Amino acid sequence: MTEPLLTSWQDCPDIKSTQPLATGQGVIDQSAFDTIEVDNVFDAVNHASTTIGQAVLFRSLTQPLNTIDAIKAKQQAVEELLANPALIEALDAIMQTAASHEKNFYLLLFGKFLGSFGTARGEHEIEGYGYHQYKRGVRFMLELVEHIQTVPTPDSSYLAELINKIKAFSDSRAYSLMSESVYITENGLQSKKERKGSFLPAVIFKPRLLKPLLITLLVALFWLVSEFVPIPDEILLITPLLLVYIPIVGGFDRDSCIIPLRNEFKQSPEVAATLDALGQLDELLSFVKFSVAFGHSVVLPTLIDGEHHKINLHDARNPVLGKENPSYVGNDFVLEDDKLVLVTGPNSGGKTAFCKTITQIQLLAQIGCFVPAQAATLTVADRIFYQVSEVSHLNDGEGRFGTELKRTKDIFLACTAKSLLVLDELSEGTTFEEKMEASSNVLNGFYRKGNSTILITHNHQLVDKFVRDGIGLPRQVEFANDAPTYKLIEGISRVSHADRVAKKIGFSKEDIDNYLAGSA
Repeated sequence: MTEPLLTSWQDCPDIKSTQPLATGQGVIDQSAFDTIEVDNVFDAVNHASTTIGQAVLFRSLTQPLNTIDAIKAKQQAVEELLANPALIEALDAIMQTAASHEKNFYLLLFGKFLGSFGTARGEHEIEGYGYHQYKRGVRFMLELVEHIQTVPTPDSSYLAELINKIKAFSDSRAYSLMSESVYITENGLQSKKERKGSFLPAVIFKPRLLKPLLITLLVALFWLVSEFVPIPDEILLITPLLLVYIPIVGGFDRDSCIIPLRNEFKQSPEVAATLDALGQLDELLSFVKFSVAFGHSVVLPTLIDGEHHKINLHDARNPVLGKENPSYVGNDFVLEDDKLVLVTGPNSGGKTAFCKTITQIQLLAQIGCFVPAQAATLTVADRIFYQVSEVSHLNDGEGRFGTELKRTKDIFLACTAKSLLVLDELSEGTTFEEKMEASSNVLNGFYRKGNSTILITHNHQLVDKFVRDGIGLPRQVEFANDAPTYKLIEGISRVSHADRVAKKIGFSKEDIDNYLAGSA
């Protein structure tokens, strides 16, 4: 069960508060999160209007779903939105209103009180006694419930559950405290509903400094005193009386009512669930807006069951690099029963970008989002791993090879037949002979486990070996006229474009000779 975002926020709302789970515990771990560039995927997909909506989307990308039923439920919700423009319009209006006022509620929950005479200079500071901030904050929640009541119950179970969850907030204690009179009793703060039938004395909290009944009692007391004690000029005592009244009453309301109420709201499971539901609705609208703004074909992928991971993409594009880029080249990709694809080709040919496309599409599919392709069919991956060569640390006695091998071992132990793995080179930091043997052992191990493995390599001899053994699909990035076409085609690349790259950056053999000649 996913933890509500409100419970994970510490001092303020944090869109990126969710962290990937440890290796083997979630779909992606921190290393894969960084390598796949999930932050950039978030920026590409994010069209959420509210802070809570953006936080929910980031949480989904950080801890994606791993069951087909849960993903299909979100897909069905998106499909209903697409088929019902009136529903999109109604929900989007709620999101726009919420986006305009939600900061008032967050300030109430997390703001710092400055005291009687402080002046707010930052957006997280509350001046005075907090009356205005209290009223504005609770109004956000009350209006949210009021507006959601006008939305008819959708057919999608996922959508209906979210809308009903917000509607159900009206039955909570937190809602009663926000919408009704609050009583200060010897048993603590109570709502009008909780006070029903009680005859115990209580003080009613009103979020305002001027309290007519209290002022009337004070004036009557002042008049009564003046009847027995001669006062030369009564009016002169009004000002000092007010100077006493304001800090006593304001300080009492803040410390005895507003702060305890905001702490209760902050810890309320119903408040947290309502905010999460609002964010999840905004996330679905973000998916729809992303599909319109991307600029290429997008599709909700077809999800299938399978004993091992499978993926079939037609005209797939990178969700980050392809956004609003009409010239971005799409590719087909199929990895079903073969389980191993070996990708070769010179530098700058698009190998890494393509493999990130695969993993990013798998990730988007597992949050219920559209993916950039004309067609997509895939299974749900229980793990998505992406390993790149790592530089060893000074305190790592194993060196670069050992550092990489530790990561590979962790992946091997955590993955199953339903996992997706990309390996960007293998066995760096050792001799060619040892690299061939170690890489072969690792790839054979993953192949026997049955997961989908994609290897990016310049080692065509390694690819030759696996092709001779009848294992794996050889693919290469295409070059035409010494320039990349960014298409993935069949075959094994046996050429290096190192000289072309060196000339491009001005450090070829000829460039080095010229530098040396010029310095002589």
